[in-house]
Amino acid sequence: MSTQATLTQKIRQTLSPLHLEVVNESGMHNVPEGAESHFKVTVVSEQFEGQNLVNRHRMVNEVLAHELEYSIHALALHTMTPDEWFEAGGAAPDSPQCLGGSAGEK
Repeated sequence: MSTQATLTQKIRQTLSPLHLEVVNESGMHNVPEGAESHFKVTVVSEQFEGQNLVNRHRMVNEVLAHELEYSIHALALHTMTPDEWFEAGGAAPDSPQCLGGSAGEK
């Protein structure tokens, strides 16, 4: 199973999200072709109600602890309640350009 599929499965099983996007952004970075090391994850879950941003991120980090230790180099998290998601128009911010050298600078 790919890392992207593993992340998706683990988050779905644990946080029961209303909306989930797991995007492999490795191609935006100076990594080997086909790498799965940089991800943008947008999670909309009722379980985030009453939780501050730090606690929301901790919840996701706990679910993905193994992958964070062994296979993920960077993880951009966007964690929202359903109300926050609808207020944002159903969109998460774009990830910034990699400051460590992008794939386009090869």
